[in-house]
Amino acid sequence: MPEEDAHNEGPGLIRNARPGDLPAIVAIYNAAIPGRMATADTEPVTVGAREPWYLEHAPDRHPLFVREHRDQVVGWLSLSPFYGRPAYAATAEVSVYVDPGSHRKGHGTALLKEALQRAPEIGLETLLAFVLGHNRPSLLLFEKLGFSEWGRLPQVARLDGVDRDLSILGRRVA
Repeated sequence: MPEEDAHNEGPGLIRNARPGDLPAIVAIYNAAIPGRMATADTEPVTVGAREPWYLEHAPDRHPLFVREHRDQVVGWLSLSPFYGRPAYAATAEVSVYVDPGSHRKGHGTALLKEALQRAPEIGLETLLAFVLGHNRPSLLLFEKLGFSEWGRLPQVARLDGVDRDLSILGRRVA
């Protein structure tokens, strides 16, 4: 594997996602849905439904990283276009998900550090994260790595009849 395609750091390997990783990526995402903390989706998604999303991620512009531990994908991070207007080309939305059985083992931190390191190399200057306001673990992860709250949208999500806030976290990386 080319050096720029994989990085060893801590208890796992971070690399660009491959098509064969999509089932694991979807399984990790779907595992987050029932907890009602990490996503506003309320029903599982399918691999087929996520294929177009996967294809929108290119390593040289909007990468999708996976974290492997013992030959298993235990987490992933995506950098996605923000708002779809040319003036926002140097800004990306960052999303990070870790398999529930691998929480609190440094995988999310390692993925986010990789994104922060790679962002300037691929022309990104600002990263934004959209985190449900009651998701303390994710808020703390982003804050630990230098993100701060740039906005809050009160009660914009309704999960199981409960109105939830959305925090917008940001960090300049260039």
